[in-house]
Amino acid sequence: MSGRIYLDQAATSWPKPEAVYQAIDHYHRSLGAAAGRGAYTEAVEVSRRVETTRAAIARLLGVENPRHLVFTLNGTDALNTAIHGALRHGGHVITTVAEHNSVLRPLRTLAEAGHITVTRVGVDGRGVVDPDDVRRALRDDTMLIAMTHASNVTGALQPAAEVGRIARQADVLFLLDGAQTAGELPIDVEHLSVDLFAAPGHKGLLGPLGTGILYVRPGVEHRIANLRQGGTGTFSDDEEHPATMPDKYEAGNLNVPGILGLGAGVEWLMAHGIERIRSETIALTDRLLERLRETPSLILHGPQTAGERVGLVSVTAPGVDSQELAAILDSAYQLQVRAGLHCAPAMHAALGTLSLGGTVRISLGPFNTVAQIDRAAGAIGEVVEQLVAM
Repeated sequence: MSGRIYLDQAATSWPKPEAVYQAIDHYHRSLGAAAGRGAYTEAVEVSRRVETTRAAIARLLGVENPRHLVFTLNGTDALNTAIHGALRHGGHVITTVAEHNSVLRPLRTLAEAGHITVTRVGVDGRGVVDPDDVRRALRDDTMLIAMTHASNVTGALQPAAEVGRIARQADVLFLLDGAQTAGELPIDVEHLSVDLFAAPGHKGLLGPLGTGILYVRPGVEHRIANLRQGGTGTFSDDEEHPATMPDKYEAGNLNVPGILGLGAGVEWLMAHGIERIRSETIALTDRLLERLRETPSLILHGPQTAGERVGLVSVTAPGVDSQELAAILDSAYQLQVRAGLHCAPAMHAALGTLSLGGTVRISLGPFNTVAQIDRAAGAIGEVVEQLVAM
């Protein structure tokens, strides 16, 4: 598979930095202990490395107190912890049509049970939310605003800072889903007025699957119930689960090999420089947009400039099935992209692509090259023109 071109980075990043593989292998071969569960040499070293990773992610996101950065099972777990933990019976939630099912489904579950009501605000033709729509949706009983930082369908960056200020002024919790932005662009949770920030570890943060993080703003933990209780390695003589951070949300053994791999990924990002990564992504995305526009029958969804989006472009073509297009690209060109609804059906309904079965999504990472982008755009254009002509 030496010719493989992997452009499904929005689903999970690949390849990882070499240090990620080495960190996971070193844990399994040489450390092998649980975090916070022993006083022998390897256990102490594991705990130290876990906390080093926590501190590194905190620096990356502008988190002042690393103890308010919680490790979760994945991004979905982080979002569920925030949503189920924050909401009480009778509350109102504002969200958007741009959300992933990891937000839509927990809210739907609570709404169907009669616990909450939900307002979804729309997007414009670029797939971007208007902050004024969020402001107009506020009610006296609004408890939470939950919004994605960037659409996983169009790549459109959302006005998170403006919405954060609206939430803060109204004393409403603001949950930001950073699945598509953490590790790809500079993030400062204080500047964004974020109360809760959730992200998976396996996408832009370059860690392995089965890792995630949740930032809980200091003081907000008193408003967020924990969903699990159990062993933490602390206060073991008390049957009541600890309320201290991060133990409140970290019941049970942590995924230590995953966390240490995640730590190596984050260290690579900081050494490379987030600003530099963002600049390189914009350049590659501009190149991709430019090359895809050479195929007249392709429809490019979302903002028209790379600076308004993350490194992700979704396309459709009249009469072309997205799954068929993706399958041909894989089998004939070893080009791996994502076809379908991308777990965001409301966004596709807003774009008019739901009835088409979704879009073909091309998403970039820090190890993709200009040569790969050119080969990918050429292959997509070639296949689309053949399918449209049939």
